[in-house]
Amino acid sequence: MEQTWRWYGPNDPIALRHIAEAGATGIVTALHQIPGGTAWSDAAVAERKRTIEAAGLRWSVVESIPMPPALKARTAAWRSNIEAWKESVRALGRNGITTVCYNFIPIIDWTRTDLAYPLRSGLALRFDLIDFVAYDAFALKRKGAEDDYDPAVVRDARARFKTVSESRQAEIEKIVLAGLPGSDFAYDRAAFLKLLADFEGLSKDDLRANLAEFHREVVPVAEEFGVNICIHPDDPPIELFGLPRIVSTVDDIAALLKAVDRPANGVTFCVGSLASRADNDVPAMLRQFLPRIHFLHMRNVTRDGIGSFTESEHLGGDADMVAIVAAVLEEEARRKKQGRRDAEIPFRPDHGHLLDADQVKNANPGYSYIGRLKGLAELRGVIAAVSATRQ
Repeated sequence: MEQTWRWYGPNDPIALRHIAEAGATGIVTALHQIPGGTAWSDAAVAERKRTIEAAGLRWSVVESIPMPPALKARTAAWRSNIEAWKESVRALGRNGITTVCYNFIPIIDWTRTDLAYPLRSGLALRFDLIDFVAYDAFALKRKGAEDDYDPAVVRDARARFKTVSESRQAEIEKIVLAGLPGSDFAYDRAAFLKLLADFEGLSKDDLRANLAEFHREVVPVAEEFGVNICIHPDDPPIELFGLPRIVSTVDDIAALLKAVDRPANGVTFCVGSLASRADNDVPAMLRQFLPRIHFLHMRNVTRDGIGSFTESEHLGGDADMVAIVAAVLEEEARRKKQGRRDAEIPFRPDHGHLLDADQVKNANPGYSYIGRLKGLAELRGVIAAVSATRQ
């Protein structure tokens, strides 16, 4: 298992030399300075690659080539956006970068309601479904919101909304609409509601068809240039804001892989995303899709209540990390026997806690230095222990 680390480029407060000191050998990054819908050039890719290699590291995974809303909703800019995506894949392949992670989550990407939830092990990310529904139904007042959730959840959300301060409401809105760390956008309420209108009436079947069309366009290009693309699961894997989500369950993933059944069309297996849904058997899902898994996000969650979860320590949540590591090592051994060029699967420690001792206080939420270093060390220990038992 290749040990990698998410790096947000030259403006990341965590320097490449510190990543090397943590023991990672691979970098997971993107060209965040280039807006979505614009093709990455060979020169820009090569420059970033040189910077990484000068620190004694390898650019292992791209996370991510931006996915503008037009690619998901198939609105007017779809054709120009997909051509830019394909040209970016070509540029990466020509520079020897062979793994691209992305998601197909409508509008809001990953979603949390707390970015600094206090635990004994530090400040954690948390998703509270009651807080989220209170915002959606009673602060945003989205039409039809109350009908999109379980009645008991709506009842509890209504009660909580009456007790939440205006400052907390504003905090939740800022967190929910902020976009992914490193992205080139953050919505305000007006812009978000306008974008929601573009997705109005889009069904799960529609979104699945749009994803399949995206794959039919991109996968042949990826294969030609030696690149694997790997979709990230929905995070959290439930419908929010009335928007369809199609990478949440075992059936979802099986369907998207079958629709364009090529090895280059694969999965980023995010343990925490899938484990936050109680009806997902995460080790079984991993074993089912291992031949098509090109990248791993190793983080853990503790579920509490209906749809709520807190991001736990890497070995402390509801997902069995030891079983997951054991299955991945077995898959790597199988790939080596087959002579696959991707026999070693990259993984990164995801969403570490912010510890009080961490001097880098301005890192992106979930991307603290010591918290991820701790997670990587724990996972490295599991890998060593499981490997020793297999000899």
